[in-house]
Amino acid sequence: MLKIGLTGGIGSGKSTVAKVFEILGIPVYYADPEAKRLMNEEPSLRKAIIGLFGPEAYNDRELNRPYIASVVFKERSKLESLNALVHPVTIANSESWMQQQKTPYAIKEAALIFESAVDKHLDFVIGVSAPEILRIQRVTSRDKVTSEEVGKRMENQMDEKEKMKRCDFVILNDERTLVIPQVLEIHRHFCRLAEEKSR
Repeated sequence: MLKIGLTGGIGSGKSTVAKVFEILGIPVYYADPEAKRLMNEEPSLRKAIIGLFGPEAYNDRELNRPYIASVVFKERSKLESLNALVHPVTIANSESWMQQQKTPYAIKEAALIFESAVDKHLDFVIGVSAPEILRIQRVTSRDKVTSEEVGKRMENQMDEKEKMKRCDFVILNDERTLVIPQVLEIHRHFCRLAEEKSR
């Protein structure tokens, strides 16, 4: 079975593209919600996060997101330390999930595939690209935030052109180009490759 990454900058529409692959019967591991779940449920990770941020890191059983956000916003090094705790646990969890899949290929959808060196564990990476103006519009309407706030989030991500250059395939999601034919072409390609690999 092939292991495929799916990535893109904020507002690129990678989750929408992931849903198209799911309609085709391809399982998708969504790294962001899984990381959030693991931060709440994985005892050793909880303990490490409390060690980093103090007991205020959790309200009862739930991660205290506003508090964590306020700390990492002031101290960038704390964000790096948090990522260093969460990424290995999420990578291990996704690896074990990948091993359980029985399809020709499975997808890991994640914003930080190259930043966290996840690409080393994958056969191919698909990038989802969209013009910056469109990405900002999508996020402002989705998250009810200002374009300035979206700009700040974008600054924390790898440059879009650099990210797409590193991808093996790129899907253009600019609301002009049809997405489904692009997904179908990649889907057929991976199914062929997986069949050849299994011979």
